[in-house]
Amino acid sequence: MYYFIVNPNAHGGQGRRIWRKLERRLERSGISYDARLTQAPGDAGKWATELTRDCRDPRTIVVVGGDGTVNEVLNGLSFSCPVTMGHIPVGAGNDLGRGLKLPRNPKRCLRRILKPKTYYNLDYGILSYETGQPVHRRFAVSSGIGLDAAVCHDVLDHIKRSSPLVRIGGRLSYVVIGLKQLMLAKPVSGYLVLDGEKKVEFNHIWFVSTHIHPCEGGGFQFAPKADPESGQLELCVVHGTSRLRLLPVLAAAWFRRMGRRKGVRFFRCREAKIHVNCPLPVHTDGESCFCQMDIALRCVEGKLKMLV
Repeated sequence: MYYFIVNPNAHGGQGRRIWRKLERRLERSGISYDARLTQAPGDAGKWATELTRDCRDPRTIVVVGGDGTVNEVLNGLSFSCPVTMGHIPVGAGNDLGRGLKLPRNPKRCLRRILKPKTYYNLDYGILSYETGQPVHRRFAVSSGIGLDAAVCHDVLDHIKRSSPLVRIGGRLSYVVIGLKQLMLAKPVSGYLVLDGEKKVEFNHIWFVSTHIHPCEGGGFQFAPKADPESGQLELCVVHGTSRLRLLPVLAAAWFRRMGRRKGVRFFRCREAKIHVNCPLPVHTDGESCFCQMDIALRCVEGKLKMLV
C-alpha cells in the first residue's frame, strides 16, 4: 500500500492537475494506494502523524508537492514506525528533488517510486529556538537566518496573496523577491559556535544558510559540498561585503559556481549555535520560523529512508 499526501495548490494549482494524471496511472496499473489531499496548512503534517503514530507495520508515504509540503510531512512523522518516503516535486523551488536528482517529469518520478532502483538513508536537520518555550523543527533541505530567510518569508506572503509574481515560476520569482529584500537588508554582528567548541565571530552578517542538500530558493547553490549522507551540516556564512559586492556572490550561487570568494565562509559540523545582535527572519525548507536572535541546529544522521 502506498500512501500519497498531495498538495493540490502547489505551484499555483499545478499540484491538482499533476495528481489527476498520476492517479489515472495508478488506477490503470492496479496499484493499491490511499490518497489524502491537503485543504489547509497543517494537513500534511497531521496525516503524516496519523499514518505513523503507534504503527508497527511498514509505511510508504509519497509526498506530491513542494519542499514546504515535504517539511510538513517530515515534522509530522513518527520514526517509531518503519517509514519510507518518496517525493514527486511539484513546488516552486523543488530543491529536495534537485538534490536527489529526481526526474522533472512527475510520471517518471512515480515510475521510480513504484520500481525503485535504490533506497537512501538520508540525514535531516533540526532547528531549535525559544518562543517562551522550546520549539524544534525538522528540515530536509536547509534552514537559514537573515537575507535568505527574508526572501522565503516574502515568497510565502506572495503565495498567500495569490500574487501573479509567484505564478511566473520558481527561480525567477525568488530572484525578483531576492533583489527587493537585498535592498531592504541590513547586516548585523553575531557569532557561531560549532560542535560546542569553536566560536567564530562576524561583524557584518548578511545571512547564515545551513544545509543538508546543496541548494535552496529554487536552485541557489549556497553549499556546493553539502552531502545528505555525511552526517554533517554545511554552513555558508555571507558577511562583511557591501550590498553591491553581494550581487556577484548571489550570481555565483545562481549559476552554481559558488566557491572560495571574499565575504563567504563555509563550515562543517554536526551541531551549531547562531547568535545575532537583533532579530532576523528564520526559515526551515522555505517555511517561516518568524524572527529570532538565537537558534541552534543539529544533524540527525541517516534516519530518513527515501525511495530514489
